[in-house]
Amino acid sequence: MKKYLLTPGPTPVPERVLLASAQPIIHHRTPECGQILSEDIEGLKYVFQTKNDLFIFAASGTGAMEACVVNLLSPQDKVLIVNTGAFGRRWVNITKLFGIEPEVIEYPWGRIANPKDVEKKLKEIPGIKAVFTQSTETSTGVVNDIQTIGKIVAKTEAVLVVDAVSGLGGQELNTDEWNVDVVAGGSQKGLMVPPGLAFVSISQKAWKLVENSKLPKFYWDFKAYKKFLEEKKQTPYTSAVSLLLGLQEALRMIKEEGLEQVLQRHAILASATRKGVEALGLELFAEVPCNVVTAVKVPEGVDGVRLVKMMRDEYGVGIAGGQREYKGKIFRIAHLGYMDRFDVIIGLSALEIALSKLGYKIEVGKGIAAAEKEFLK
Repeated sequence: MKKYLLTPGPTPVPERVLLASAQPIIHHRTPECGQILSEDIEGLKYVFQTKNDLFIFAASGTGAMEACVVNLLSPQDKVLIVNTGAFGRRWVNITKLFGIEPEVIEYPWGRIANPKDVEKKLKEIPGIKAVFTQSTETSTGVVNDIQTIGKIVAKTEAVLVVDAVSGLGGQELNTDEWNVDVVAGGSQKGLMVPPGLAFVSISQKAWKLVENSKLPKFYWDFKAYKKFLEEKKQTPYTSAVSLLLGLQEALRMIKEEGLEQVLQRHAILASATRKGVEALGLELFAEVPCNVVTAVKVPEGVDGVRLVKMMRDEYGVGIAGGQREYKGKIFRIAHLGYMDRFDVIIGLSALEIALSKLGYKIEVGKGIAAAEKEFLK
């Protein structure tokens, strides 16, 4: 059975990237590897839309999130976390692990953050060092208004830290223009690379916190990464060399297509997916849907867990189910990274068949037709 991957990470990897990753291994302490690392960093700055310092870690996106916390903060620091889902909750869990009790603005799953709530909290609580939030929240399919939040935080002494692991390369994020001080990213989503690389960009404003941070860190130490890059064009610890080669090729592909065109492609795929599921009488879960994954409410009378399993095991189409308390209540179809129009058509086709098999009454082909009409615009 042929398999199709429509999950919000890992996402499909282009053949060019796979072949690049399969090149003979090179030593990480060589000029050749230094050149690859330098090209990767410059390419990532293009995707991040930043001129700030940027580091690459051998880790998942969660590693980048932990790195942000331990490099920016000290014990008893005041922080504000904007929580719109599972990954907002992850910011909470990481900060608490390091002995910091965050002030949390928590929204019901499916709702977006209100920038006015952030502004109010920053006025009510003096001395907040950092505001943590998400660009796109993978668990719910929402996109937050980072541009407006950035304007608000920029007027204060706090720094804005954004989890862009799922949105990077698929949802607009103009790091410098939007006053985002720190961005965390990962390789396995919009950047079309296998899991295993994490990225962090840091503004000059954020470096002031890094210089005074008292939380323990060894592997994640931004100052060590900066020193090795400037002096040796290396990482302080062993690089994931094969993944760096794959990333090099993936970034070349993004530049060939053009970032603006990449973002437009994601917007079209997202719109077609939404039109398709709505044509089937299904309801979107996200208040403001993002362009990287569409979250959909499971219709009454359908077993949501079985739906996801059937699509994967019987039809070879992998989508994601709901997380935590929304397991079985929503499902998520990604249109992220190395995907095009026919990935959406295949996903909707499998969804129609699976829903029909599970007893949900639909007009077969209606979702596909709605998506195709969107592609014809």
